[in-house]
Amino acid sequence: MARRWQILLAFLGACLPLLLAYADTGEWSPAERRVILRFGPWPPAQERDASNRVSGRDDAILLGERLFFDRRLSGAGNMACDWCHLPQRDWTDGFRRGVGKDVVDRNTSSLWNVGGRRWLGWDGAHDSLWSQSLRPIIDPREMSATTQQIAERIRTDGDLACRYEKVFGTTPAFMDDEQVLVATGKALAAFQETLISGRTPFDDYRDALQRGDAAGQAAYPDAARRGLKIFVGKGNCAVCHFGPTFSNGEFADIGVPFFIGPGRVDPGRHGGIAALRASPYTRLGPHSDERQGAGTTRTRHVEPQHRNFGEFAVPPLRNVARTAPYMHAGSHATLHDVVRHYSDLDEDRLHVDGERILVPLKLSPRESDDLVAFLESLSDTPKPFVRRTSDADPPCR
Repeated sequence: MARRWQILLAFLGACLPLLLAYADTGEWSPAERRVILRFGPWPPAQERDASNRVSGRDDAILLGERLFFDRRLSGAGNMACDWCHLPQRDWTDGFRRGVGKDVVDRNTSSLWNVGGRRWLGWDGAHDSLWSQSLRPIIDPREMSATTQQIAERIRTDGDLACRYEKVFGTTPAFMDDEQVLVATGKALAAFQETLISGRTPFDDYRDALQRGDAAGQAAYPDAARRGLKIFVGKGNCAVCHFGPTFSNGEFADIGVPFFIGPGRVDPGRHGGIAALRASPYTRLGPHSDERQGAGTTRTRHVEPQHRNFGEFAVPPLRNVARTAPYMHAGSHATLHDVVRHYSDLDEDRLHVDGERILVPLKLSPRESDDLVAFLESLSDTPKPFVRRTSDADPPCR
Protein backbone atom coordinates (compact mmCIF):
# COMPACT_ATOMS: atom_id res chain seq x y z
CA MET A 1 0.00 0.00 0.00
CA ALA A 2 2.80 2.41 0.91
CA ARG A 3 4.40 1.76 -2.45
CA ARG A 4 1.17 2.65 -4.26
CA TRP A 5 0.92 5.93 -2.37
CA GLN A 6 4.51 6.75 -3.30
CA ILE A 7 3.75 6.14 -6.97
CA LEU A 8 0.56 8.25 -6.79
CA LEU A 9 2.35 11.14 -5.08
CA ALA A 10 5.17 11.01 -7.62
CA PHE A 11 2.62 11.10 -10.44
CA LEU A 12 0.81 14.08 -8.92
CA GLY A 13 4.11 15.87 -8.35
CA ALA A 14 5.01 15.48 -12.01
CA CYS A 15 1.58 16.51 -13.31
CA LEU A 16 0.71 19.27 -10.83
CA PRO A 17 2.53 22.09 -12.71
CA LEU A 18 0.68 21.20 -15.90
CA LEU A 19 -2.66 20.96 -14.05
CA LEU A 20 -2.11 24.35 -12.43
CA ALA A 21 -1.12 25.88 -15.75
CA TYR A 22 -4.50 25.02 -17.19
CA ALA A 23 -6.54 25.48 -14.04
CA ASP A 24 -7.90 28.93 -14.85
CA THR A 25 -7.22 29.52 -18.56
CA GLY A 26 -6.90 26.14 -20.21
CA GLU A 27 -10.57 25.95 -21.12
CA TRP A 28 -10.70 28.76 -23.66
CA SER A 29 -14.19 29.43 -24.89
CA PRO A 30 -14.72 29.05 -28.64
CA ALA A 31 -14.91 32.85 -28.94
CA GLU A 32 -11.68 33.38 -26.98
CA ARG A 33 -9.91 30.74 -28.99
CA ARG A 34 -10.92 32.40 -32.26
CA VAL A 35 -9.60 35.76 -31.06
CA ILE A 36 -6.30 34.23 -29.94
CA LEU A 37 -5.77 32.39 -33.20
CA ARG A 38 -6.40 35.62 -35.15
CA PHE A 39 -3.26 37.05 -33.51
CA GLY A 40 -1.27 35.01 -36.01
CA PRO A 41 0.31 33.37 -37.79
CA TRP A 42 3.61 35.20 -37.56
CA PRO A 43 5.54 36.33 -39.49
CA PRO A 44 3.01 37.42 -42.12
CA ALA A 45 3.41 37.02 -45.84
CA GLN A 46 5.02 40.15 -47.24
CA GLU A 47 2.91 42.24 -49.59
CA ARG A 48 4.11 44.91 -51.96
CA ASP A 49 2.71 48.42 -51.88
CA ALA A 50 1.00 48.99 -55.22
CA SER A 51 1.41 52.76 -54.85
CA ASN A 52 5.21 52.30 -54.81
CA ARG A 53 6.49 50.54 -57.91
CA VAL A 54 9.86 49.76 -56.31
CA SER A 55 8.33 48.17 -53.20
CA GLY A 56 9.92 44.78 -52.55
CA ARG A 57 12.77 45.22 -55.03
CA ASP A 58 16.18 44.38 -53.61
CA ASP A 59 17.97 47.23 -55.38
CA ALA A 60 15.46 49.71 -53.95
CA ILE A 61 15.81 48.18 -50.48
CA LEU A 62 19.58 48.60 -50.60
CA LEU A 63 19.27 52.19 -51.83
CA GLY A 64 16.72 52.90 -49.10
CA GLU A 65 19.01 51.51 -46.41
CA ARG A 66 21.86 53.68 -47.70
CA LEU A 67 19.62 56.77 -47.59
CA PHE A 68 18.24 55.92 -44.13
CA PHE A 69 21.68 56.47 -42.61
CA ASP A 70 22.75 59.36 -44.87
CA ARG A 71 23.03 62.60 -42.89
CA ARG A 72 23.11 64.67 -46.04
CA LEU A 73 19.33 64.29 -46.24
CA SER A 74 18.94 66.86 -43.46
CA GLY A 75 19.11 70.60 -44.00
CA ALA A 76 22.28 71.03 -41.93
CA GLY A 77 23.79 67.73 -43.01
CA ASN A 78 23.99 66.50 -39.43
CA MET A 79 21.15 63.99 -39.01
CA ALA A 80 19.55 61.10 -40.86
CA CYS A 81 16.48 58.94 -40.27
CA ASP A 82 18.40 56.97 -37.65
CA TRP A 83 18.67 60.14 -35.56
CA CYS A 84 15.22 59.30 -34.19
CA HIS A 85 14.81 55.70 -35.35
CA LEU A 86 17.83 53.98 -33.82
CA PRO A 87 18.27 50.29 -34.70
CA GLN A 88 19.70 49.58 -31.25
CA ARG A 89 16.59 51.08 -29.62
CA ASP A 90 14.11 49.07 -31.66
CA TRP A 91 13.84 51.81 -34.29
CA THR A 92 12.74 54.52 -31.87
CA ASP A 93 14.63 56.97 -29.63
CA GLY A 94 13.47 56.46 -26.04
CA PHE A 95 12.39 60.09 -25.58
CA ARG A 96 8.91 61.20 -24.58
CA ARG A 97 8.72 63.36 -27.68
CA GLY A 98 10.89 63.19 -30.76
CA VAL A 99 13.93 65.44 -30.97
CA GLY A 100 15.05 66.65 -34.38
CA LYS A 101 16.15 70.21 -35.04
CA ASP A 102 13.60 71.03 -32.33
CA VAL A 103 11.53 69.00 -29.87
CA VAL A 104 8.31 67.95 -31.60
CA ASP A 105 4.86 67.31 -30.19
CA ARG A 106 4.66 63.54 -30.44
CA ASN A 107 6.44 60.38 -29.43
CA THR A 108 8.66 58.69 -32.03
CA SER A 109 6.95 55.50 -33.17
CA SER A 110 8.96 52.33 -33.69
CA LEU A 111 9.39 51.16 -37.27
CA TRP A 112 8.80 47.48 -36.52
CA ASN A 113 6.29 46.09 -39.03
CA VAL A 114 5.59 49.58 -40.34
CA GLY A 115 5.14 48.29 -43.88
CA GLY A 116 1.82 46.69 -43.01
CA ARG A 117 0.09 49.79 -41.65
CA ARG A 118 -2.84 51.32 -43.49
CA TRP A 119 -2.37 54.82 -42.03
CA LEU A 120 0.95 56.32 -40.98
CA GLY A 121 1.66 58.72 -38.14
CA TRP A 122 -0.13 59.20 -34.82
CA ASP A 123 -2.79 61.17 -36.69
CA GLY A 124 -2.85 59.11 -39.90
CA ALA A 125 -1.90 62.09 -42.04
CA HIS A 126 -0.26 59.74 -44.55
CA ASP A 127 -1.75 56.81 -46.43
CA SER A 128 1.53 55.23 -47.57
CA LEU A 129 4.92 54.57 -46.09
CA TRP A 130 6.68 56.47 -48.86
CA SER A 131 4.59 59.57 -48.16
CA GLN A 132 5.24 59.34 -44.42
CA SER A 133 8.96 58.97 -45.12
CA LEU A 134 9.03 62.39 -46.79
CA ARG A 135 7.51 64.30 -43.88
CA PRO A 136 10.40 64.34 -41.38
CA ILE A 137 12.90 65.17 -44.11
CA ILE A 138 11.19 68.43 -45.06
CA ASP A 139 9.63 69.24 -41.66
CA PRO A 140 11.36 72.42 -40.34
CA ARG A 141 11.27 71.00 -36.79
CA GLU A 142 12.83 67.68 -37.71
CA MET A 143 15.43 67.19 -40.47
CA SER A 144 14.61 70.61 -41.93
CA ALA A 145 15.70 70.06 -45.53
CA THR A 146 14.06 71.52 -48.60
CA THR A 147 12.95 69.68 -51.70
CA GLN A 148 15.61 71.54 -53.71
CA GLN A 149 18.36 70.62 -51.24
CA ILE A 150 17.50 66.93 -51.42
CA ALA A 151 17.40 66.93 -55.20
CA GLU A 152 20.73 68.74 -55.53
CA ARG A 153 22.49 66.46 -53.05
CA ILE A 154 21.31 63.39 -54.94
CA ARG A 155 22.19 64.79 -58.37
CA THR A 156 25.68 65.91 -57.37
CA ASP A 157 26.65 62.58 -55.81
CA GLY A 158 27.70 60.41 -58.73
CA ASP A 159 27.29 57.15 -56.82
CA LEU A 160 23.79 57.98 -55.55
CA ALA A 161 22.71 59.33 -58.94
CA CYS A 162 23.83 56.06 -60.53
CA ARG A 163 21.91 53.99 -57.98
CA TYR A 164 18.78 56.11 -58.50
CA GLU A 165 18.96 55.54 -62.23
CA LYS A 166 19.27 51.77 -61.76
CA VAL A 167 16.28 51.68 -59.39
CA PHE A 168 13.95 54.19 -61.04
CA GLY A 169 15.09 53.99 -64.66
CA THR A 170 15.87 57.71 -64.92
CA THR A 171 18.89 59.67 -63.79
CA PRO A 172 18.08 62.39 -61.22
CA ALA A 173 19.46 64.93 -63.69
CA PHE A 174 16.32 64.34 -65.78
CA MET A 175 13.93 64.35 -62.82
CA ASP A 176 12.52 67.54 -61.35
CA ASP A 177 13.14 68.33 -57.69
CA GLU A 178 9.84 66.92 -56.45
CA GLN A 179 10.30 63.69 -58.41
CA VAL A 180 13.70 63.17 -56.76
CA LEU A 181 12.18 63.80 -53.35
CA VAL A 182 9.38 61.29 -53.95
CA ALA A 183 11.85 58.71 -55.29
CA THR A 184 13.81 59.17 -52.06
CA GLY A 185 10.67 58.45 -50.04
CA LYS A 186 9.88 55.36 -52.08
CA ALA A 187 13.37 53.92 -51.64
CA LEU A 188 13.23 54.63 -47.90
CA ALA A 189 9.86 52.88 -47.75
CA ALA A 190 11.21 49.81 -49.56
CA PHE A 191 13.88 49.48 -46.87
CA GLN A 192 11.53 50.04 -43.94
CA GLU A 193 9.15 47.37 -45.25
CA THR A 194 11.86 44.82 -44.41
CA LEU A 195 11.82 45.67 -40.68
CA ILE A 196 9.69 42.75 -39.54
CA SER A 197 9.92 41.65 -35.93
CA GLY A 198 10.70 38.05 -35.02
CA ARG A 199 8.68 35.34 -33.36
CA THR A 200 7.80 35.67 -29.70
CA PRO A 201 6.87 33.40 -26.78
CA PHE A 202 3.23 34.27 -27.49
CA ASP A 203 3.55 33.06 -31.09
CA ASP A 204 4.83 29.70 -29.88
CA TYR A 205 1.87 29.45 -27.51
CA ARG A 206 -0.66 30.50 -30.15
CA ASP A 207 0.65 27.94 -32.63
CA ALA A 208 0.69 25.21 -29.97
CA LEU A 209 -2.92 26.06 -29.14
CA GLN A 210 -3.89 25.80 -32.80
CA ARG A 211 -2.37 22.35 -33.23
CA GLY A 212 -3.49 21.06 -29.82
CA ASP A 213 0.05 20.68 -28.49
CA ALA A 214 -0.37 20.54 -24.69
CA ALA A 215 3.37 20.45 -23.97
CA GLY A 216 3.96 23.47 -26.18
CA GLN A 217 1.19 25.37 -24.43
CA ALA A 218 2.58 24.46 -21.01
CA ALA A 219 5.86 26.20 -21.87
CA TYR A 220 4.11 29.58 -21.91
CA PRO A 221 4.46 31.38 -18.54
CA ASP A 222 1.43 31.11 -16.26
CA ALA A 223 1.30 34.88 -15.65
CA ALA A 224 1.36 35.63 -19.39
CA ARG A 225 -1.47 33.18 -19.98
CA ARG A 226 -3.55 34.76 -17.24
CA GLY A 227 -2.78 38.16 -18.79
CA LEU A 228 -3.91 36.89 -22.17
CA LYS A 229 -7.18 35.83 -20.52
CA ILE A 230 -7.66 39.43 -19.35
CA PHE A 231 -6.59 40.85 -22.72
CA VAL A 232 -9.24 38.92 -24.66
CA GLY A 233 -11.83 38.95 -21.86
CA LYS A 234 -12.28 41.38 -18.98
CA GLY A 235 -9.92 43.96 -20.46
CA ASN A 236 -11.67 44.00 -23.85
CA CYS A 237 -8.27 44.99 -25.27
CA ALA A 238 -8.65 42.84 -28.39
CA VAL A 239 -11.48 45.05 -29.66
CA CYS A 240 -8.83 47.52 -30.87
CA HIS A 241 -5.64 45.50 -30.56
CA PHE A 242 -6.44 42.55 -32.80
CA GLY A 243 -4.84 40.68 -35.67
CA PRO A 244 -1.22 39.60 -36.07
CA THR A 245 0.19 43.05 -35.26
CA PHE A 246 -2.24 43.62 -32.37
CA SER A 247 -3.76 46.74 -33.91
CA ASN A 248 -6.87 47.48 -35.94
CA GLY A 249 -4.94 50.21 -37.75
CA GLU A 250 -7.45 52.88 -36.76
CA PHE A 251 -7.74 55.67 -34.19
CA ALA A 252 -9.26 56.07 -30.75
CA ASP A 253 -9.80 58.51 -27.91
CA ILE A 254 -8.61 56.69 -24.80
CA GLY A 255 -8.71 59.59 -22.37
CA VAL A 256 -5.09 60.70 -22.73
CA PRO A 257 -4.86 64.51 -22.56
CA PHE A 258 -4.06 66.13 -25.88
CA PHE A 259 -2.88 69.51 -24.58
CA ILE A 260 0.58 70.35 -25.91
CA GLY A 261 1.11 73.50 -23.90
CA PRO A 262 -0.70 76.62 -22.78
CA GLY A 263 -3.32 77.42 -25.39
CA ARG A 264 -2.18 74.58 -27.69
CA VAL A 265 -3.91 71.28 -28.34
CA ASP A 266 -3.10 68.37 -30.63
CA PRO A 267 -6.18 67.70 -32.80
CA GLY A 268 -5.04 64.16 -33.51
CA ARG A 269 -6.92 62.33 -36.25
CA HIS A 270 -9.09 65.34 -37.06
CA GLY A 271 -6.00 67.32 -38.06
CA GLY A 272 -4.48 64.28 -39.73
CA ILE A 273 -7.40 63.88 -42.10
CA ALA A 274 -7.22 67.56 -43.02
CA ALA A 275 -3.48 67.22 -43.72
CA LEU A 276 -4.05 64.07 -45.76
CA ARG A 277 -6.67 65.71 -47.94
CA ALA A 278 -4.41 68.70 -48.58
CA SER A 279 -1.29 66.66 -49.38
CA PRO A 280 -0.04 66.06 -52.93
CA TYR A 281 1.71 62.91 -51.67
CA THR A 282 -1.19 60.48 -51.35
CA ARG A 283 -2.35 57.36 -53.13
CA LEU A 284 -4.68 59.57 -55.15
CA GLY A 285 -2.01 62.09 -56.13
CA PRO A 286 0.22 62.36 -59.21
CA HIS A 287 3.17 60.61 -57.54
CA SER A 288 1.31 57.42 -56.67
CA ASP A 289 1.87 54.35 -58.84
CA GLU A 290 -1.70 53.17 -58.18
CA ARG A 291 -4.35 55.89 -58.27
CA GLN A 292 -7.43 53.78 -59.07
CA GLY A 293 -6.84 50.41 -57.38
CA ALA A 294 -8.35 48.85 -54.29
CA GLY A 295 -5.68 50.44 -52.10
CA THR A 296 -7.05 53.91 -52.82
CA THR A 297 -10.57 53.31 -51.49
CA ARG A 298 -9.99 54.33 -47.88
CA THR A 299 -8.20 57.53 -48.95
CA ARG A 300 -10.95 58.41 -51.38
CA HIS A 301 -13.69 58.15 -48.77
CA VAL A 302 -12.10 59.39 -45.54
CA GLU A 303 -13.91 62.41 -44.11
CA PRO A 304 -13.18 64.41 -40.95
CA GLN A 305 -15.78 64.13 -38.21
CA HIS A 306 -16.10 65.87 -34.88
CA ARG A 307 -15.42 62.66 -32.99
CA ASN A 308 -11.97 62.42 -34.62
CA PHE A 309 -10.69 65.31 -32.50
CA GLY A 310 -8.32 63.91 -29.89
CA GLU A 311 -8.16 60.46 -31.47
CA PHE A 312 -4.74 58.92 -32.02
CA ALA A 313 -3.48 55.76 -33.70
CA VAL A 314 -4.03 52.41 -32.01
CA PRO A 315 -0.37 51.28 -31.85
CA PRO A 316 0.74 47.75 -32.77
CA LEU A 317 2.00 45.84 -29.72
CA ARG A 318 4.78 43.64 -31.03
CA ASN A 319 8.02 44.44 -29.19
CA VAL A 320 6.03 46.90 -27.08
CA ALA A 321 8.03 46.06 -23.95
CA ARG A 322 11.14 47.59 -25.55
CA THR A 323 9.67 50.77 -27.03
CA ALA A 324 8.87 52.93 -23.99
CA PRO A 325 7.66 55.58 -23.34
CA TYR A 326 4.07 55.14 -24.49
CA MET A 327 1.07 57.07 -25.85
CA HIS A 328 1.12 59.76 -28.52
CA ALA A 329 3.15 62.20 -26.44
CA GLY A 330 5.15 59.73 -24.36
CA SER A 331 3.11 60.44 -21.24
CA HIS A 332 3.38 56.89 -19.82
CA ALA A 333 6.86 55.72 -18.91
CA THR A 334 6.23 52.00 -18.39
CA LEU A 335 3.81 49.24 -19.32
CA HIS A 336 2.62 49.25 -15.72
CA ASP A 337 1.70 52.93 -16.21
CA VAL A 338 -0.27 52.03 -19.33
CA VAL A 339 -2.15 49.24 -17.55
CA ARG A 340 -2.84 51.58 -14.62
CA HIS A 341 -4.30 54.12 -17.06
CA TYR A 342 -6.90 51.60 -18.23
CA SER A 343 -7.47 50.20 -14.77
CA ASP A 344 -8.22 53.63 -13.25
CA LEU A 345 -9.61 55.23 -16.44
CA ASP A 346 -11.11 58.67 -15.94
CA GLU A 347 -14.20 58.46 -18.13
CA ASP A 348 -14.72 62.22 -17.87
CA ARG A 349 -11.66 62.65 -20.10
CA LEU A 350 -13.39 60.88 -22.98
CA HIS A 351 -15.19 63.39 -25.18
CA VAL A 352 -18.86 62.89 -26.01
CA ASP A 353 -18.21 60.82 -29.12
CA GLY A 354 -15.35 58.92 -27.52
CA GLU A 355 -14.79 55.20 -27.28
CA ARG A 356 -17.74 54.13 -25.16
CA ILE A 357 -16.36 50.61 -25.02
CA LEU A 358 -13.84 51.90 -22.47
CA VAL A 359 -14.63 51.52 -18.79
CA PRO A 360 -12.30 51.44 -15.78
CA LEU A 361 -11.03 47.87 -15.52
CA LYS A 362 -10.39 48.03 -11.77
CA LEU A 363 -7.63 45.45 -11.96
CA SER A 364 -6.14 43.90 -8.88
CA PRO A 365 -2.34 44.15 -8.41
CA ARG A 366 -1.96 40.55 -9.61
CA GLU A 367 -4.17 41.13 -12.64
CA SER A 368 -2.12 44.20 -13.55
CA ASP A 369 1.11 42.23 -13.28
CA ASP A 370 -0.37 39.42 -15.35
CA LEU A 371 -1.46 41.79 -18.11
CA VAL A 372 2.03 43.29 -18.21
CA ALA A 373 3.50 39.78 -18.35
CA PHE A 374 1.35 39.05 -21.39
CA LEU A 375 2.44 42.27 -23.10
CA GLU A 376 6.06 41.40 -22.39
CA SER A 377 5.54 38.04 -24.09
CA LEU A 378 4.87 39.90 -27.36
CA SER A 379 8.56 40.80 -27.70
CA ASP A 380 11.04 38.79 -29.73
CA THR A 381 14.65 38.04 -28.86
CA PRO A 382 16.67 41.19 -29.68
CA LYS A 383 19.11 40.80 -32.55
CA PRO A 384 21.63 43.41 -33.68
CA PHE A 385 20.81 45.08 -36.96
CA VAL A 386 23.47 44.37 -39.58
CA ARG A 387 23.67 46.80 -42.46
CA ARG A 388 24.02 45.42 -45.94
CA THR A 389 25.48 48.64 -47.32
CA SER A 390 28.40 50.86 -46.36
CA ASP A 391 30.49 53.72 -47.67
CA ALA A 392 33.20 51.16 -48.50
CA ASP A 393 31.02 49.42 -51.09
CA PRO A 394 32.28 49.50 -54.70
CA PRO A 395 30.92 52.52 -56.54
CA CYS A 396 27.87 52.11 -58.71
CA ARG A 397 28.63 51.69 -62.40
